Amino acid sequence: MLTTELIHPPILAALAAAGHGSRVLIADGNYPAATARNPLAALVHLNLRPGVLTVDEILDPLLTAVVIESAAVMSPPDRRPVAAHAGFQAAMPGVEIVQLDREPFYAESRGGDVALVIASGDRRAYANLLLTIGVTPQL
Repeated sequence: MLTTELIHPPILAALAAAGHGSRVLIADGNYPAATARNPLAALVHLNLRPGVLTVDEILDPLLTAVVIESAAVMSPPDRRPVAAHAGFQAAMPGVEIVQLDREPFYAESRGGDVALVIASGDRRAYANLLLTIGVTPQL
């Protein structure tokens, strides 16, 4: 019986195949998930309709299944604050979140260490979140 809040079979399978240092991209609804990703990464579509599901709604159960070591977000060219980024930081206190410009973010998201891409229906611009899986603590 699972003890995590995450019960989505393809996401669980991708996370089980990943390990320390593997990355997970939770993409907003504007992100070209089919083309701006590692072609070997599992691609899961959770974008049922615009606005459903959001990156935050996907992040919450994901955090019950894996430890996050660090994260990166896509920043607007003018580096203005993005409300979504503050929400990500609040959900992951103590996790360093690096801001990357658009092209470097795309480059990181296409990297060979990206094991899973989750396409959301999040309508917020710059709500993409690239997570690096950490080490599971010993029980």
